[in-house]
Amino acid sequence: MNSKEKELRTKEKEISRFMELRQKELDLQQMGYHTIGGVDEAGRGPLAGPVVAACVILPPNSFLPGLDDSKKLSAAKREKLEEQIKAEAVAWAVGVVNHKEIDRLNIYQATKVAMAKAVRSLKVCPDYLLLDAMHIDLDVPQESIVRGDSTCAAIAAASIIAKTYRDSLMVLLDEFYPVYGFKENKGYGTAQHREALQLYGPCPVHRRSFLQKILVNL
Repeated sequence: MNSKEKELRTKEKEISRFMELRQKELDLQQMGYHTIGGVDEAGRGPLAGPVVAACVILPPNSFLPGLDDSKKLSAAKREKLEEQIKAEAVAWAVGVVNHKEIDRLNIYQATKVAMAKAVRSLKVCPDYLLLDAMHIDLDVPQESIVRGDSTCAAIAAASIIAKTYRDSLMVLLDEFYPVYGFKENKGYGTAQHREALQLYGPCPVHRRSFLQKILVNL
């Protein structure tokens, strides 16, 4: 097999994989839905910073080679796909809930609020929502899909938008609170981050409800 044949076979495999990712949306389009939004979040587990959700509506003829769950992609691939998703999407939006609201509501409820914010911020109203293992309190038909970020194109696209947006916020917060390594750890509880917490205590953007098992006398 020569190089051109290999390239063609690789492209055919990627088209086939992407069509599998789009199958749920295509089925819904056959049922009469036209603006199907995928919803996902980033930042449920970190010790600091906000939780960010995104909603993305892809066009029927969308093709985004390499699209996958954001956690499976390198930062460079996520950033490249982020640009492509934003350029191709019918609509996209993010919703952000900060650390104080996370402490007040709990992370599960805060995530639902962030998702609802993202949907409400869309410039195009979705007529159906696909969510990654969640359900939100909106008057829109919706379906919760386990591992949706790995099996549904619109949810995977939302996971990338949410992840890249949140990462950029954490890089910005690193400029204000550099000792915690937010630029590298994005607020997750790495060994370096935990050591900094023991040395310096929490900063204003830490989630106090997440630190109770790490620090005493916050």
